[in-house]
Amino acid sequence: MSGFDRLEADGILLLGCGKMGSAMMEGWLAAGLSPASIHVIDPNPSARLRALEKEGLHLNAPIPESPALCLVAVKPQMMGEALPAIAALGGGGTLVVSIAAGTTLAQFERTFGPDTPIIRTMPNTPAAIGEGITAMVGNARTDAADLDLAETVLSAIGQTVRLASEDQIDAVTGVSGSGPAYVFHMIECLAAAGVAEGLPADMAMQLAKATVRGAGLLASAAEGDPAQLRANVTSPNGTTQAGLAVLMDENHGLPPLIRATVAAAAARSRELSED
Repeated sequence: MSGFDRLEADGILLLGCGKMGSAMMEGWLAAGLSPASIHVIDPNPSARLRALEKEGLHLNAPIPESPALCLVAVKPQMMGEALPAIAALGGGGTLVVSIAAGTTLAQFERTFGPDTPIIRTMPNTPAAIGEGITAMVGNARTDAADLDLAETVLSAIGQTVRLASEDQIDAVTGVSGSGPAYVFHMIECLAAAGVAEGLPADMAMQLAKATVRGAGLLASAAEGDPAQLRANVTSPNGTTQAGLAVLMDENHGLPPLIRATVAAAAARSRELSED
């Protein structure tokens, strides 16, 4: 039975339906999953959820005894209140998948028990437009079929990668989890630099946004790696080389700054997991 066939037959429970949960739900619906197969628990349901309820979606209703998958999409600070309501799903045939930052597999096992297949993931905000990337890692109870099912669900919001160990989740947080914010700030800085060189603010922002978008699409589509793409743009003694001489400075340029940025985010991720 394929992933979506299992979800259609046994149902999927979505605990929390904020921005990320909503994005995933819309992806499932776009892929053909029936609203009647989706059970949502959310204390403040949106108008969209109310509309889908009329199409068969189960909203804040009794949950099935053993749904194929339970996606935990509540904020970390709400975890202590939300998880006990679904603790009975532990030890059965339900795969538990979390997209909550900072909550470890061990913490979930304390609620659901070590015999429950649990997968911890780290998505990022481009998931809202189906362009995210999500890293995932399972506990000792998960098997290949569980990972495949999780991948089916997560593919609704973009790409997926499988981690070798939970320890890697903090590095993922530093790179892709927090990474969109770094890129957004780069857009801000690029536009501000354009204004400093005499461009109107709105034009500088348009140029910066389009440049980052185009470069990202090109990097994704090209067969060569980013270093080759960079070389392709860089003429000897040209304008790009002049700019890169500043940006690529090993002591004061982007390399040490990005290393420190990712290290700080990863360190904070480790701290949050220990709280």
